[in-house]
Amino acid sequence: MILYIAEKPSLGRAIADVLPKPLKKGDGFITAANGDCVSWCIGHLLEQAEPDTYDSAYKSWKFEHLPIIPTQWKMKPKPKTRSQLTVLRGLVKQASQLVNAGDPDREGQLLVDEVIAHLGVKGDKLNQTMRLLVSDLNPQAVKRALGQLRSNREFIPLSTSALARSRADWLYGMNMTRAYTLQGRKVGYQGVLSVGRVQTPLLGLVVRRDAEIAQFVSKPFYEVLANLTTDKDQSFKAKWQPSEACLPYMDDEGRVLSKGLAQNVISRISHQTAVVTRLNSKDKQQHQPLPYSLSSLQIDAAKRFGMSAKAVLDTCQSLYERHKLITYPRSDSRHLPKEQLVLAPGVIKAIIGGAPELVQGIESPDPKIKSKAWNDSKVDAHHAIIPTEKRANLGSLNQAEQQIYLHVARQYLAQFYPPYLYHETQVEVDIVKGRFTTKAKQDRALGWKQLFPATSTSKSAAQDEADTLQQLPPLIKGQTLHSGLAELVEKNTQAPKAFSDATLLAAMTGINRYVTDPEIRKILKDTDGLGTEATRAGIIELLFKRGFLQRQGKSIVATEVGKGLINSLPASATTPDMTALWESHLDAICRKEAKYQSFMTPLIDSLEQLIAQAGAQLPTSLQGVKAPSGQFIKRRGKASSAKASTFAGKKSNGRSSRTKAK
Repeated sequence: MILYIAEKPSLGRAIADVLPKPLKKGDGFITAANGDCVSWCIGHLLEQAEPDTYDSAYKSWKFEHLPIIPTQWKMKPKPKTRSQLTVLRGLVKQASQLVNAGDPDREGQLLVDEVIAHLGVKGDKLNQTMRLLVSDLNPQAVKRALGQLRSNREFIPLSTSALARSRADWLYGMNMTRAYTLQGRKVGYQGVLSVGRVQTPLLGLVVRRDAEIAQFVSKPFYEVLANLTTDKDQSFKAKWQPSEACLPYMDDEGRVLSKGLAQNVISRISHQTAVVTRLNSKDKQQHQPLPYSLSSLQIDAAKRFGMSAKAVLDTCQSLYERHKLITYPRSDSRHLPKEQLVLAPGVIKAIIGGAPELVQGIESPDPKIKSKAWNDSKVDAHHAIIPTEKRANLGSLNQAEQQIYLHVARQYLAQFYPPYLYHETQVEVDIVKGRFTTKAKQDRALGWKQLFPATSTSKSAAQDEADTLQQLPPLIKGQTLHSGLAELVEKNTQAPKAFSDATLLAAMTGINRYVTDPEIRKILKDTDGLGTEATRAGIIELLFKRGFLQRQGKSIVATEVGKGLINSLPASATTPDMTALWESHLDAICRKEAKYQSFMTPLIDSLEQLIAQAGAQLPTSLQGVKAPSGQFIKRRGKASSAKASTFAGKKSNGRSSRTKAK
């Protein structure tokens, strides 16, 4: 008997639906006519044991216990899903062949692997376990996946990476939370100070941005525009580019702060002769925007529709599991495997059949066009989020589902239109030894941009650039022009903007921009960023639930508790350098370029130093700060009304409580 162990019931049912009929439903499993069986987890069936499992003394929170570091790690069944684990125990014993059908990512790999390990599977049965990768729950896609089973042993590095992440998060979150909560009590703070290796640096980004805004002082700066005319009375404008001699009058971003200097330039260049010194005119093209990963979709949907990261994830899960209209949504890839090209005509037909408005009044997509999205080297366990071959009934979708489906569909269709072609001209003009520049852009062929009309509220992020540049008259190098009365443009420096859902997600995905060490920044340029596709939305929501963040309109700002916590912690705990390096090392484990122990050993060493540092100073920034309502108050060394680990890094992220918080 082959036993398929899916991550969740919806995937289990999708697998069973393509097995030989008739199907027989049991309690927590489905049996096919040929005797094969499908069962499932319900998110993580196992969880890291509580500290008091290792030593009953750890029920009380005492600083002298820290850091708590298990020598032999223990997992325990989650109480709510213990019955399903019992079902799997019986089925695993009966099975002659096991198939891991977890979601196609490192957490999905571990989720099933840890159950197989917990149930004591060994020897040939373990070595012969297969891996099923399903990214589309429609029957034809599941059938294709069943024909492409791989050895589960290929994915050991993926599982090892997820296990290292889980244990590291437990060590860091539990020990740091206990340390700072205990220190906080000494200054009168009566709440739990939850510290996590991802949530805390993310909070730190917001706290530092809020401080920059609060401390910002606006300053005026000045630009000069030359009004230029040809001998045929054709006119255009060019902007002054200050020389090195002007540096003493400029800020770090190259803005001129001296009004007198700008006025002097105006008096010198008005009613003078100008000469075209450089003319660069060439045809260019812009390739199709790549299909969406989860983060890129969340960022775009936040901009277009004001949707939170969690709302986008929840909507995607519904489109994937319930409606079966999109592929696996928790993807960090924006590329597609070449073998999927053969499915393109069917997907295109389904999109146009269900949403003909996407191509109304424009050319039809051409499935023979192959964009840069099709790249096997950039696809691992999962590919970009795209529509399935199922035709959508938009009337059966709610507004959010419609918006996200059309967004994903439009981005996919863009792959089957030619590149956008345009002509760009860059001009440099000399006026009394001053340098002035301008550029213009003219459309030649819209290509994929036909899908993204400028008035569309769901316009692609790729359309955000300033396309509407001025028209230039015909020019040649060396041409003489007349510089008329120049213009002084006075502007004011703007404070940094508070984070929004879109910009906070963008910060998490492009975390290297916020890393202080240039060497680390270089290493992290191509990594996945802060957190993972599957966890980012949950981490943001977690900070709101714990009272560390709050919304002010569309802005996300820190609360007094959030500010107090960040100002009490060492910089290494509040900046992304450490956690970004973690992600880099975890990715290296996935790629078989690093070992489990090479990650854990230095982590434990640094944790011991952090705990010693916590004990050496009091979190005075939290004096007089009131804990958020609903926070658990600690009395007599125990967390009242909750397990002691509640604030040590656990959370639910909308994935059936599968992924531990960071």
